[in-house]
This record gives sequence, structure tokens and C-alpha cells, in this order.
Amino acid sequence: MAREKENSMATGVLARIRTLFDGDPGVRKVADDPVLSAELLLLFRMILADGTVSDSEMDTFRRICREAFGISDESLDGVVEYLNDFGYETSGAQALALFGELDVERRKLLARHMAEIAKADSELAENEVRLLRRTLDILGISPVDVVKPAG
Repeated sequence: MAREKENSMATGVLARIRTLFDGDPGVRKVADDPVLSAELLLLFRMILADGTVSDSEMDTFRRICREAFGISDESLDGVVEYLNDFGYETSGAQALALFGELDVERRKLLARHMAEIAKADSELAENEVRLLRRTLDILGISPVDVVKPAG
């Protein structure tokens, strides 16, 4: 019952936010895909895990958005704004729960993207390591899978 209420609340929030950004195709793409929203939210939380937002972390986030998800640089500010709004209503655990049913390669890709962001500023903060370790545990991914090239 509580889970249904959470899902209903999240759906309502998503619908309200979606109407704010209806004109931007990148934001609409993220808003219409709960798994993509959750993935980007987790990547954004990795950026914030060490308490600072470095240019290199944001550059890595932008590159991942562009290359892996087809989100243009022009849409990125709107996407980040959407993630900020979405993030207030969604815990990391709720976001990760969406990945439980996805195939293992998609889960590994999320973990690799998170590791890329964590390493982008050439410093692995303790909070980044802890967030990545907790994410790997929840996703059922081995740390070896994060460093192994996809294939």
C-alpha cells in the first residue's frame, strides 16, 4: 500500500514537472522514461557525493548524456533542473529499485558511468566510493564488471 502511494506520488510529480518542460525534447525524453530519469539522477548524485561539483565531473556527465543517451548540450540545463526537482521526490533506493528488473548489461553500464564520474576529478572521495559500493551491491554487480570493458 505504501509503495503504491509512493509510486502514485512520484507519477503525479513527474506529470507536473513534464508540463513545465514540454517544449524541450531532451527534458521530455528524460521525463517520459522513468529508468533514464533514475539513471541520470544517480549519476548526478555521484557528482554531488564528494560535496563539490567539479568542471571535470560535469564534463563527464555531459559526455555521458550526449553519447549514451542522445541528450543534446542545449537540453542539459533543463535536464539538470528536472533532475533537481525529480530528486527531491525520489530517494537513491527508489531510483535503484527501477534497475532490479533490467538486464545485467544495462546495470553494468550504470555502474561504469558512475565510476567515470567519480574518477573524473582525479580524486576518489570516501563518499563516492561508499555510494559506488552500495550501488554495486544493490545492482548485484561485481567491482570487476565496472573496470572490465563492455563487450
